[in-house]
Amino acid sequence: MKAISRAITMALGAGVLSAIFVSNAVAGCGELPNLQGPFEMADPLVVARAEAAPKAASLSADERGGMQTASIVGMWQVQFISKGNTSHKPSIPDGALIDFGYIQWHRDGTEIQNSAGVPGGGFCMGVWGQTGFLTFERNHFPIAFNSTSGAVANYINIRDQNTLSPSGDSYTGTFTEDIYDPKGNHVDHLTGTIAATRMTVDSSFPSAIPSN
Repeated sequence: MKAISRAITMALGAGVLSAIFVSNAVAGCGELPNLQGPFEMADPLVVARAEAAPKAASLSADERGGMQTASIVGMWQVQFISKGNTSHKPSIPDGALIDFGYIQWHRDGTEIQNSAGVPGGGFCMGVWGQTGFLTFERNHFPIAFNSTSGAVANYINIRDQNTLSPSGDSYTGTFTEDIYDPKGNHVDHLTGTIAATRMTVDSSFPSAIPSN
């Protein structure tokens, strides 16, 4: 669609705006139909460390017993992984890395994300709430700017549903990403999964962060 191509050709200044990695170039700042593989795939180590999270949330109250609810508050290393976008133009394979970086979940119900998958990096903000035992939802609002004019290029809304591991050291989830032009017209949609591991005062530089 022309609207999609026009929206994605604009340089992305913030948020997770479809930053798909192609070879050594970061897609999203070029015209989307021109993007081809090979796509960089999500790091399996980060995914594997987070896979235990959904199992705990499915336990009954009796099975949970005296288990305490871990907190999602803190800083996280995160990967956003494509799933269900094979019919997208261009097609994005399941498992392809859409974005990565760091998220901080704050105790007051706000959050901030530093997206390394955006050309030049980008900060964006949102809000979150707890929906159940070890389950959390996030509503995130990036804004992308035209790198030449400085005008708003796109408004983005990312919504994700996340499940924290009982240890509180990792979480997994699913996300949807909807992209709008400056007039509010819906121009693109992506879906995928999330894998995150907690950062602590003892964390070293994460080896799982991919290189561009």
